[in-house]
Amino acid sequence: MDLSTMPARRPPALPARARALRPAERLCLATGLLLVLAGLAHLVVFAVDGGPWYGPVSWRKPVTFGLSFGATLIAVTWVTSYVRLGERTRALLLGVFAADCVVEVGGITLQAWRGVPSHLDMETPFDTAVSMTLAAGGGVLVVVLTVFAVASFRHRPAGPAGMALAVRAGFAVLLVALASGAAMIARGVVLTRTGHQQAAYHSTAPLKPLHGVSLHAVLVLPALAWLLSRTSWSEPVRRRIVTGAVIAYAAAVAGAGVWAALVY
Repeated sequence: MDLSTMPARRPPALPARARALRPAERLCLATGLLLVLAGLAHLVVFAVDGGPWYGPVSWRKPVTFGLSFGATLIAVTWVTSYVRLGERTRALLLGVFAADCVVEVGGITLQAWRGVPSHLDMETPFDTAVSMTLAAGGGVLVVVLTVFAVASFRHRPAGPAGMALAVRAGFAVLLVALASGAAMIARGVVLTRTGHQQAAYHSTAPLKPLHGVSLHAVLVLPALAWLLSRTSWSEPVRRRIVTGAVIAYAAAVAGAGVWAALVY
């Protein structure tokens, strides 16, 4: 049989998710990018206006929260494409998550421009409303991201070698970040309501390293697995590298946790 006369076999079609982004994904990625740009814009504001970088009232907060929430929204939108979830469920959760990110960054930015603290500030009814909205928004974050985390552990995530471990570890570490953030808010609210306002602002410091280190594992670890998939290394080698990165990240989180426990 003359094989040269046979039509060439076409490669299998790409999955729908690989061909085009869905509307919910496009919206979330665009929102995440805008939040990142807002954070960078406030870095310019800080350079022009000056003032303290640390403390409850500074331009640091709209900068860091804009960058962190934007990067996390982009990361979660991408990473959950590997998690087995119904499309409608995923779109709904991503929509809620994106809206919550906007509320959180918006509230923090508003208070920065007003020159008052964004968290734990209950000096006026308006400040109390903003502070409580941000706290409630944190609760929504916990619920949505916990659903994603549980889904990643119920069914093995798809993707290249090491991606399943990277996604699961990323979400597990992200839950540590959420727990430490909730602990900061809870302790601060208790101190505020008992008349220790300044102590409330300072009480969050010991947990900030743990919160910061844990926050972006959901981006760093899956990104590593994806980058390794672009190399010519074998799957066992890539899995070992991802495993080593997960262990190193866990050690960093544990170290930050021990430090927080010693000084809290």
